Amino acid sequence: MAKKQTAGKEQLGDFAPQFADLNDDVLFGEVWSKENELSAHDRSLITIASIVSAGNTEQLEAHLRIGKQNGITKEEIVAELTHLAFYAGWPKAWSAFNRAKEIWK
Repeated sequence: MAKKQTAGKEQLGDFAPQFADLNDDVLFGEVWSKENELSAHDRSLITIASIVSAGNTEQLEAHLRIGKQNGITKEEIVAELTHLAFYAGWPKAWSAFNRAKEIWK
């Protein structure tokens, strides 16, 4: 089961309270918690692929860590990033590998 997310309220609660609530309560509270539809492991794989493809490197490290907590193995992240290199771009995959390497030491 996914851990209760509070990053929105902690990081943006004072500045953008509605966005923080939507992040923590809807995205992570309602969408991520529906593990009967997609496991947290699979949601993490999908999220990492989306972030790498879009080039949103600011969010990548956090989601790599979440993915590892959700059971993504080193072999799975390597396979995912290798596959993404051909669809999302070699430089994006290279950057993601550098972050993943630190997390899966």
